[in-house]
Amino acid sequence: MTKTWILAADASRARIFEVDGRTRLREIESFAHPEGRAQNRDINSDAEGRYASGVAPQGHSGQPRLDAAQHEAERFSRSLGGYLEQARVEHRYERLCLIAPPRFLGLMRSQLSKEALRMVQEEVPKDISQLAVHEITDYLKRHGTLH
Repeated sequence: MTKTWILAADASRARIFEVDGRTRLREIESFAHPEGRAQNRDINSDAEGRYASGVAPQGHSGQPRLDAAQHEAERFSRSLGGYLEQARVEHRYERLCLIAPPRFLGLMRSQLSKEALRMVQEEVPKDISQLAVHEITDYLKRHGTLH
């Protein structure tokens, strides 16, 4: 029987389920990244940087190229990608389903190796990571991911 993993994640939490039989999920791993819930104003404790331009004595506020919340989401997705890659190398799954809000789903996709990406059978752009296991199971059955 093919081993399928389902990753339900957002920027602050991720859960990995294994499909047990055809219609049951068993949670095998859970990750928390509380920094992913923080707002930029909570993460950035100092004022934005300033720089001088030309000969005028006035300065201008500089915007960071990547805001702090986005940076935290990338850090978390990179960590999850590393975990999934190690599990792939260890043959812990053969198929993968990714479920996450659209922006985080894109981050997850960018963190997976080519080999892991080939194992992705489905991507669902939805945030269901906070739901109970039975609610996730029901959602996946209603949307044809579980039979």
